[in-house]
Amino acid sequence: CGPCKMMAKNIFPKPEVGAFFNPNFINLKVQLDTTKNDNAEVKAWYAAAHDIMVNYEVKVFPTYLFLDPNGKLVHRSVGSSDAATFIAKAKRALDPATQYFTLKEKFTAGDRTPALLKTLANAAMEAYDLPNVKVFADAYVATQQDLLTKENIEFLSQLTQSSQDKGFALMLQHTEAFDAVLGKGKTKNTVRAIILQEDVFPVIWSPTGKAFQWNTLQQDLQKKYGKTGEETAAYAQVFYYQQTGNWDDFAPAVTKFMQQYGSDLPAAELNSFAWAIFEHCSDMNCVEQAVEWAKKAAIEKDANYLDTYANLLYKS
Repeated sequence: CGPCKMMAKNIFPKPEVGAFFNPNFINLKVQLDTTKNDNAEVKAWYAAAHDIMVNYEVKVFPTYLFLDPNGKLVHRSVGSSDAATFIAKAKRALDPATQYFTLKEKFTAGDRTPALLKTLANAAMEAYDLPNVKVFADAYVATQQDLLTKENIEFLSQLTQSSQDKGFALMLQHTEAFDAVLGKGKTKNTVRAIILQEDVFPVIWSPTGKAFQWNTLQQDLQKKYGKTGEETAAYAQVFYYQQTGNWDDFAPAVTKFMQQYGSDLPAAELNSFAWAIFEHCSDMNCVEQAVEWAKKAAIEKDANYLDTYANLLYKS
């Protein structure tokens, strides 16, 4: 996979990575998927690779498994990263106070101290043990008197992945408090992403091809999530038209959405909407509005955002 190749090419060969890993670990890289281009060495590992994937429940690539000298799994982490982050992950594997599976054993033995629960929840996220993220996070939340402290808001925002997580309801009810810690618009964007994943995409991308009505979807979301649901339905409509290339409906939908809800959108989405208008809309009123979106995104001085802004200025 792409992230695995990036790590092998750009991170593993770095001198600082070798200087840390070689004295502390016996390092082994195993390809768990199979391709028609696999060489003899990779093929020789097919059976062992299959056993590793099954026995250690590897669900994402790359996954890093840390075993002690007796072959006992003590820690796990996932994903590509820069060298410093990769080394930091491995340092946690060397310390029993941060080893994920060592901490899980303490939890199983009955330890419910807030510090352990908080560390466990974060370690579970790093290990991509998503079912246990909720278990540990819920247990930690149960120990807290005030969930709206800066520390707890940061904790909940990092671990809220679904509408069933404790942080989701708090984000809906206390958006301003979360934004005061995370930054304006961050809370709403997190909530919207969850609603889209759970309530919108299964409907608009139905594998059965079943037709749907925007009005019905909007009513359902509004009933379930209030004003946030109504806003998410409007965003979903813009996203759907953009993804399907329905530019005639996209232009009025995106301008209406931006007028009503666009003040908190991140720069990347402002740029995406503005560029779509540049490419596909000839209505100069719409173009003039897109100039303002692009101008707001261009404040970040990103070259792509500046390019969009320049193109729209030229078009207008």
